Amino acid sequence: MSSLVLELKQGESMILNGAVIRFKTRTKLELNNHARFLFGKQVMRLEDATSPARQAYYALQQVYIGPEEERAAALDEAREVIGGYLAAAGPKGKADWAALQRLATEETALEALKLARRIIRDEETSPRGN
Repeated sequence: MSSLVLELKQGESMILNGAVIRFKTRTKLELNNHARFLFGKQVMRLEDATSPARQAYYALQQVYIGPEEERAAALDEAREVIGGYLAAAGPKGKADWAALQRLATEETALEALKLARRIIRDEETSPRGN
C-alpha cells in the first residue's frame, strides 16, 4: 500500500474529508488510504473569492472537499459560475474556462482546482484575465 506523507507547519490548517484541522505544532502526517484533502494555501475562504477565477476555485473546492451530501449542489453551482465566465471570456480566457468546465466533475475536481489555480495566477498578472 502506498502512503502520502505531509509535513505541516505550526498554525497551518488542513481540510480532510470535510473536517477542518488546525495544527498547533509542526506535524508530519501520513495518509494511508484515499482521502480528499487540501492544506495551507490551497484552502480558500469565501471572503477571498473576489475575482472570477477565485469564485470558480472556491466553488470547485466545495465540490472536492465539501460534505458528501452537499457535493452535487456544489457541482451545479461551480458549473454555473464557470459557465457564466466562459460566456463572457475573451479568446484566451475562453479556452481556459472551457477546459475548466470540462474538468468540473466530482471525479476530476482536484484537476479542476489545479487549473483554477493557474487561471488565478494568470488573472493576477493580467488586468483583464483574458
